Amino acid sequence: MRILHAASELHPFSKTGGLADMVGALTRALAQAGHSVDVVTPLYRGIRKRHPEIRPAGWRFDVPMGDQLVPGEFWRLDPEPNLTLWFVDQPGFFDRPGIYNEHNVDYPDNAARFIFFSKAAVLLARHLPAPPQLLQSHDWQTGLVPLLTRHAQVTSGWQRAPKLLFTIHNLAYQGWFPVTEFARTNVPSDWLHMNSGEAHGQLNCLKAGLNLADALTTVSPRYAREICTPEFGCGLDRLLLRREYELTGILNGVDYAEWNTTRNADLKHAFDVDHLAGKLANKLELQKELGLPVRSDVPLFTNITRLADQKGADYLLVALEQILAEGGQMQFALLGSGDPKLETAYRALAARHPQQIAAKIGFQPALAQRLEAGADFYLMPSRFEPCGLNQLYSLRYGTVPVVRATGGLDDSVTDIRESAERATGIKFSEASAPALAHAIRKALALFAEPELLAHYRRNGMTTDYSWEKQAREYVELYEQVLHGV
Repeated sequence: MRILHAASELHPFSKTGGLADMVGALTRALAQAGHSVDVVTPLYRGIRKRHPEIRPAGWRFDVPMGDQLVPGEFWRLDPEPNLTLWFVDQPGFFDRPGIYNEHNVDYPDNAARFIFFSKAAVLLARHLPAPPQLLQSHDWQTGLVPLLTRHAQVTSGWQRAPKLLFTIHNLAYQGWFPVTEFARTNVPSDWLHMNSGEAHGQLNCLKAGLNLADALTTVSPRYAREICTPEFGCGLDRLLLRREYELTGILNGVDYAEWNTTRNADLKHAFDVDHLAGKLANKLELQKELGLPVRSDVPLFTNITRLADQKGADYLLVALEQILAEGGQMQFALLGSGDPKLETAYRALAARHPQQIAAKIGFQPALAQRLEAGADFYLMPSRFEPCGLNQLYSLRYGTVPVVRATGGLDDSVTDIRESAERATGIKFSEASAPALAHAIRKALALFAEPELLAHYRRNGMTTDYSWEKQAREYVELYEQVLHGV
C-alpha cells in the first residue's frame, strides 16, 4: 500500500504536542510493516541545522496564492526503507522562531502559511513517481487538503487521485480565518459553503476536512464518541454525528524504542517489570535532583503538561492545596509551561511547600523521562483529552496513572472498579478539585498496600500500546477506505 501523510509537525524534527509524536511513530511503523510511506511537513527554522542529512530534492515549484506566485522547494530525507520525508521550504512562511506563534500570539498570516503548505502537499501527491493510493492529512493545518484535491479532480482531470482520510487530533483547534483568506486557495468562491469549510461567515479549515474527506479518524475510541455530542463537539457535533459511521477512533501508540526503561540514556538505573529495584533507585535520584527530601516511604506524584484549562492545571492546584492542608504525606513535581498565571501559581505553591512540591517551568525531555521513571503516580486531570500520551508512558514505566475518565484516558486506563484483575490506574469522573483530591487519597491508600501497588504496576508495564499493534488498526481502516467498504 502507498500512503502519503501531510502534517504540520513531525517528531523528531518539529513538535508542539502529540500530533508530532503520532505522525512520526505511525509512519515508521507502517514503513516497517512493508508499506510505502511518504510524509510531507514544513521545513521550519533549525531543522536543517539539527538534521544536516536532509538534502534538496531538486524540486522547485511555484504555488499560486490569490494573485501572487509563491516559490517553494522540497527537501528530502530517506531515514529507513519504505519511508521518505519531504520538507517544504519556504523561508518567508516557515523560517521563524515558532511553529504557529510567538509569545502565545498566533502569527497573523497563519492562513496563508498553511494554505501554501496544503497546496504543496497536494502538488506532491499529484507528481510523486509512485502516486499514493491514500492521502492522510492531520488537523486544521491540512484541513483544506481534501478540498484542494477534490477541486483538482474536477478541474484538472486528476484520474489517479488518492482516497482521502482526515485525522482529528484536537477538535478544539479549528483554524478559523476571515472568509477573504479563501481567495488564496485559487478555488472558486462557490466551493466555500456550509458543506465544505464555511461556518458563521468565516473560513473553518478543520470543517473543510471533516466534510470532504472520504473517511475520518480521531485518536481514541471514546473521543470519537464524545465529539459527536454538544459537550465535546466544539460546534461541529452535528456534522460529526452525520458522519458517525465514517468516523473511527484509534488509540495512539507508544514508541517503545524511545520510551523504555532498560536502554535509556536519560535514566541512571534500568528496570523492568521483573526488576523494580531500579525504579526505586530512580525515585531517590529524582528526589535529590528536585531538592525534595529523599524518602522511599513517601509517594511521589508528577505531572508533565501544558499549563492550560484543558489539562485541568487550574483545579489540580486547588486539589494539591487541599491534600497538603489535610497533612497528606506526599510529594509532587510539575514540569510544564503555558499560562503565565498558572506558571506563577505553581512556583508560589513550591515556594510555600518546599519539602513537598517542586515546580520546573519549561520543557526538558530528559527530565520528563526521569519524572516518569521516578514517580509513583502520574496525575492527569484533563477536562478533555483526545488521546493523551503520558498515561501510556506512565503505564510502561510502572507509574500508576490517576486520570479523569475522558477520551483516550478512559480507553487506556483500567480502574479497579472495572476489573480488579486488570486494574492499572485510578479514575475519577468530575472535573473538579474535590473529585481529584478524592482520587489522590485513593492513591495514598494504594501506596500503603505494597502488594496491590505491585499488581497495578505489573498490569501497566505488561500492557501493549506499541505502534506496531496500533498501526495494524490503521491498515485495516485503509483497506476499507480503498475498497469502499
